[in-house]
Amino acid sequence: MATHRRASARLVASFLAAGLASTALAACSASDANGGTQEAEVTAEGVDDGTELTLWTRAPLEQQANLLVEAYNASHENQVELTVVPNDDYVAKVGAAAGSDSLPDLFAADIVYVPNWVQQGLFADVTDAVGELDHADQINKGHLEGGTLDGRQHVLPFVLDVSVMFYNKDLYEQAGLDPEQGPTTLAEFSDHAKAVDGLGGDVSGTYFGGNCGGCLVFTWFPQVWAGGEDVMNAEGTESLLAGDAAQEVYGVWQDLVQSGAVGEGSKEETGATWTGPFLEGEVGVMPFPATMLATADEALGEVGVAPIPGPDGGASTFVGGDGIGISKDSEQADQAWNFMSWLMSEEAQVEVLAKNGDVVSRGDLAENEYSAKDPRVLAVNEIASEGRTPLAINFQQAFNAPGSPWVTMVRNEVFGEGGAVETDNEEITAVLAQ
Repeated sequence: MATHRRASARLVASFLAAGLASTALAACSASDANGGTQEAEVTAEGVDDGTELTLWTRAPLEQQANLLVEAYNASHENQVELTVVPNDDYVAKVGAAAGSDSLPDLFAADIVYVPNWVQQGLFADVTDAVGELDHADQINKGHLEGGTLDGRQHVLPFVLDVSVMFYNKDLYEQAGLDPEQGPTTLAEFSDHAKAVDGLGGDVSGTYFGGNCGGCLVFTWFPQVWAGGEDVMNAEGTESLLAGDAAQEVYGVWQDLVQSGAVGEGSKEETGATWTGPFLEGEVGVMPFPATMLATADEALGEVGVAPIPGPDGGASTFVGGDGIGISKDSEQADQAWNFMSWLMSEEAQVEVLAKNGDVVSRGDLAENEYSAKDPRVLAVNEIASEGRTPLAINFQQAFNAPGSPWVTMVRNEVFGEGGAVETDNEEITAVLAQ
């Protein structure tokens, strides 16, 4: 099972045109005086003339990026050279390249970073080109909104990832639970986890990244949303994580920790291996990245998949993954747009991503020949179309960064005695409002 642990760490160590009638190529411009970008002048479908394009992506999406690039290169004259960057190095690499005007033609970015990088002017404006796509109204709105500044669009979805509940059907059956029925409330989730934990041995009821801000937003924000509350205000400048639903979520997890149903290592888990224990068959049920479905099936046989519920029911998901855009430094905008527009095609969405068991970025393609073969995949696609992508300029500092005030809040409430929610929430707001 060590192979699956390494795979999971690599894939999830965490957790983006004027003149359409013209065929002329125009370079992507640097940021303007207002911090945005000027428009990239591209034709409706771009140009496919044998140009060599460069693309950067981060390691968690290596598998999907390779499949997409291979399919594009096999069917187009343009050729894309892919560079995969370790997740922990990606932000620094993009920042250094932006400062030296040496960004690649295209680069993908964790959707929570996109608003900041758009504001900094790293992506070209492709608003009119997006509007020319026949299926523009079907593209995942969370990713489009993440790349929108002052009504102008800068990115399309590259690869979507959504959070769902995975459960080990074999362990459920051994614990006397229905292997075809996942939890529908957080109370049921807790009951299921405790039942599996009762099997003893190396088995734990559940597991989570207790020192990983990105893991926690990806899997815990949906529990709050499903409870009927928001996690931030619409502007992304105020934290709302001291509400009743949020506190119920913390209480469920604190109880699981205190009852011993949470796997050893959760408290210090920084995210590098947070999916490993489940893939090794040691965990009964936990919120999980949907992109890991094929890997989980390979490791465990068919796993159970359910929406992430709130305290009293409901369902929600965090629509994460990466957006992609044309960089401010590209001199081949028309050719780069040809790749981006192809990404939204049925060929890319269905014959590459859906075929691989991944989430599609277009709502009208959620039902396809591959999802029809697996109700779990169809359910994930449908959940994705209704999910949320929280947006804030200072999202990284407030939530994802090591030692962020969000991580502090969770650790105080779940591993500590609690009672500091209001104070910790104010600390998150202070960072968001900077």
